[in-house]
Amino acid sequence: MKIAIINGPNLNLLGKREPDVYGNESFEDYFKTLQSLFPAIEFSYYQSNVEGELINELQRAGFSVDGIVMNPGGYTHTSIAIGDCIAAIKAPVIEVHISNVHAREDFRKISHVSAKAKGSIVGLGLKGYELAVKALMNH
Repeated sequence: MKIAIINGPNLNLLGKREPDVYGNESFEDYFKTLQSLFPAIEFSYYQSNVEGELINELQRAGFSVDGIVMNPGGYTHTSIAIGDCIAAIKAPVIEVHISNVHAREDFRKISHVSAKAKGSIVGLGLKGYELAVKALMNH
């Protein structure tokens, strides 16, 4: 099974950025943990702070992998284009957010991704990625 993990803006700063909200672990370190939890899965990982690059990666991976775990970061609340791209690709997408976006500012309660995704996991920290992988395995 092939699963792509695609992270959006500012997720390259995990471990440094607002540790009280996002924790102290970098995603690169967590990715190694994820790989060890699921040795039979072929993972790819991509992160960008640029909306168009995320869309390009969704289109590239979306027809060659079995599923995508995506944390669109702040683009969740602004990018109709990312939502449209998720609707256009073949691979199912599980949306993940480390923080509970529904318990934060009002603008974070709007998602242009959720309606197009197979499911959403919010507020469970990095554990949300593991749960998303399990959901894709059972899809």
